[in-house]
Amino acid sequence: MVKINLDEFLEKKNIIAVVGVSIDKKKWGSQVYRALKPLNFTAVYPVNPKYKKIDADICYSTLSALPKKPDVVITIVQPKITEQIVKKCKKLGINKVWMQPGSESKKAINFCEDNKIQTIHDLCFVINGLKEKFDK
Repeated sequence: MVKINLDEFLEKKNIIAVVGVSIDKKKWGSQVYRALKPLNFTAVYPVNPKYKKIDADICYSTLSALPKKPDVVITIVQPKITEQIVKKCKKLGINKVWMQPGSESKKAINFCEDNKIQTIHDLCFVINGLKEKFDK
C-alpha cells in the first residue's frame, strides 16, 4: 500500500491538472478549478476536450497536451473516465491522483495502488483539502 501524505498534494510548488473542468460555474469541475487558481500553485491547468478556453485560460484536451507535467491530477469525471486517466498518469509518470467523490471506482483505486500512484478518494479537494490546510 502506498503511503499518502495530504500535504504533498497541497504543496504550493505543485503543478495541478483539473480533469473534468467545466464552464458551468455550478458544477464541481468549475468550482474546484476556480478555488485553486488564486492560491498561487506553480500552475493549475484545466483539462476537458469539450472546451478551448475556461474563462481566459487555455483548456487542454488531454494530460499529454499540457505544457508541463502535473504533479497532481484531480479527476472530476465519471469513474470509467477516471480509470482511463489513471492509466495515462502511469504512462506520463504522474504519481498523485485525487479522485473527487463520485469520480472514483474500485478499479481505478486498485490500479493506482498496484502502480504506486498515491491516491486520495472519498474526500473533496476543496472542502477536505484546501479548507483544512489554508483555513487554519
